[in-house]
Amino acid sequence: MSAAKRDGGKVRILFVCHGNICRSPMAEFVLKDMVRERGLADRFHIESAATTNEEIGNPPHPGTVKRLAREGIKVDGKHARRITADDYDSFDVIIGMDAENMGDMMRAWKRDPEHKVHKMMEFAGEDRDVADPWYTGDFEATYDDIHDGCVGLLGWLGL
Repeated sequence: MSAAKRDGGKVRILFVCHGNICRSPMAEFVLKDMVRERGLADRFHIESAATTNEEIGNPPHPGTVKRLAREGIKVDGKHARRITADDYDSFDVIIGMDAENMGDMMRAWKRDPEHKVHKMMEFAGEDRDVADPWYTGDFEATYDDIHDGCVGLLGWLGL
C-alpha cells in the first residue's frame, strides 16, 4: 500500500457492504477501537458505506449495536451512506465484505488501477465472504470474521 498523502498523512480506510447497517459499520467501529487501543487513532481515518440506497440514513442494525456494546464499542452518530464516485480517490484501502459488494464497487468505479479494493477475509487468509447477519441473525459469527479481518489488516499495514 502506498503511503497516505491526504488528511495529514492518515491512512484512509473505507469498509463497504450492501446496506451499511450490519457488516461495514461493525468493521468501521471494530477497527477504530483497535487503533485507539494501540494509540494509533490519529494515524487513521476510517469510514463505512453501502453499495445500495436501501438503508441510507438509517443507524446501524440493533444486532450490530448490541454485539459491539459487549466489547464496549459505541456507534453513536453513525448513519448509512452510499459509496460515491469520489470515494475511490478519497481512500487508500477499500474493503468489501462479500463477492457481491466487490462486483458492485467495480461497476461503480469501473476500475481499480491502484489496487485499493480488497475483500475483507483476504486479510484473515481466507477466500470467502464475511458472514452476513442480515440473513442469519448470527452477529457473533460476523463479529468473529470482522475481528479476524481487522487484525489481519493491521498486520498487512505493518502495525
